[in-house]
Order: sequence, then C-alpha cells, then structure tokens
Amino acid sequence: MKLAVCVQTPEINTTLPLALFSGSFEQRLEKANRLGLAGIELLVARPKELNFREIKKQIRLAGLEIAAVASGPIFMQDHLSLLSESAENSRLAEEQLGELIELAASLESPLVTIGSFRGRLAWAAPDGVKRLTAVCSQAAARAQRLGVRIVLEPLNRYETDFLHNAGEALDFIASVGQANLGLLLDTFHMNIEEVDIRTCVAQAMQSGRLWHVHLGDSNRLAPGLGHFDFAALVESLNQNSYNGYLSAELLPRPDADIAATLTIDYMHRLGV
Repeated sequence: MKLAVCVQTPEINTTLPLALFSGSFEQRLEKANRLGLAGIELLVARPKELNFREIKKQIRLAGLEIAAVASGPIFMQDHLSLLSESAENSRLAEEQLGELIELAASLESPLVTIGSFRGRLAWAAPDGVKRLTAVCSQAAARAQRLGVRIVLEPLNRYETDFLHNAGEALDFIASVGQANLGLLLDTFHMNIEEVDIRTCVAQAMQSGRLWHVHLGDSNRLAPGLGHFDFAALVESLNQNSYNGYLSAELLPRPDADIAATLTIDYMHRLGV
C-alpha cells in the first residue's frame, strides 16, 4: 500500500474544502515529497485549462506519482453533474468527464474517480439509473482505449440518494459490464453505511474491483481524530493483498498542512 493526499491543481483559484497542503502547486508537491508520500491525487475542475506537460514535469521532479485524477471539483466549482435536472448541465458534465479521462491519460494517471460528480437519481427521474449506466459504459470504453480505469465511490445517504455502500456499487458496476470500471472506498462514508469494515473490504477485494481508497475519519478529519477503526482497515487490506493507494481526502483542519502531517504520521504508525 502507498500513501497519497488530495491536492488541487493550479487552475482552481479558490481553496477546495477537501484539498490538503497550502501554498503554490509546486510548494504543495515539495511538502508531499518532504513528508515521504509516494503520490498525490489531483483535484481537477477544468481539465482544458491545465498545462498537463508542466504539471507532469513538476510531479516527476518532486519524485511523486499520480495516484488518481478526481472529478469532485467539477461538481463543487462549476456545479456540473452527470445526472442533473438540466439536459445541458448533464451534457457539459459528460464533456468534462471525457476531458478528464484525456487528461488522466496524458498525465499517465491510472484512475479517474467519480463520487459526488455523478449527481442524484432524483435530479434525473424517472430514468436516472439507465442514464448513468449508459454514461459510465461510454466513459469506461473511452478510458479503456487510453489505458485509464474509472472508479465509482459509494457516498453516504446524506450526500446522495443511491450507491451508498460497496455492495450496491459493485452490483451497479457489474450491470455496466466494463472491465475497467471499479470501486473506490472512502472510510468517512464507510463509517456511516457499512455494517463491518472487514466484511466490506473482503467483499470488495474478492470482486477484484477495489482499486482506490480514500482516508478520512468518522468526522472527516485526519485519521486518529475520530472513531473509525483504521487498524482494522489496514489489517483487512493487507490480508486481502491490496497494493493500491490510500489517499487522504478530508477536511483541512486545523489547517491543510497539519491535517496532511497528522494523516501521514498516523498511517505510518499503522505500518502503511
């Protein structure tokens, strides 16, 4: 297993609520390297506004990998979602997803994440599931051609109205039928929706689709500041031979640098 943190990219001119490290993009990379991280997860809002060659160069010079490219900022900043009450909004969201996949391929990122960016079934009634199935199938096929995987993130019941836990997400992934569509587990959401951490991890790993994990305690602070059992998570992941990234996506409290440092220190004590 390897550690990463979520870092926003330079085209975003406001501070995102789940981004870690302060300063310029280059300064954030320097901090990640200094603290011994293996990689970073890029929070991207507008893929076409990024100079991917410069981004790729800076990340390589910092001795880091790209763990994933995240779609959340497209929803947070521009309020676009794959399922929306507006057909134009959904069209623009699909267009941005395509650009994000192209960016991930250009950056040699293995993954593109989809969490809140998918929207809500209620926004696309009555055929939301059918619509999202089609979108995910088309996006995954495009990503497959470019050597990129897509991971869906179960979200808790207060943030969305479907795909709340690993079982539901795995059933949906199976229904889409694309080999490069997989699962992202987030400990903050797991704490609310999963009955048992070990059972959840075992189910996800046995499916062969668990390709990414987000870290955030029960209160969405750094690990160790809430009551989520990270020791059980790490033990279960090790027992099931997970070798992907654990990426911190959590609130930057008391500030973005301290939250990142607390996360890294805590996870190192657990042997990650």
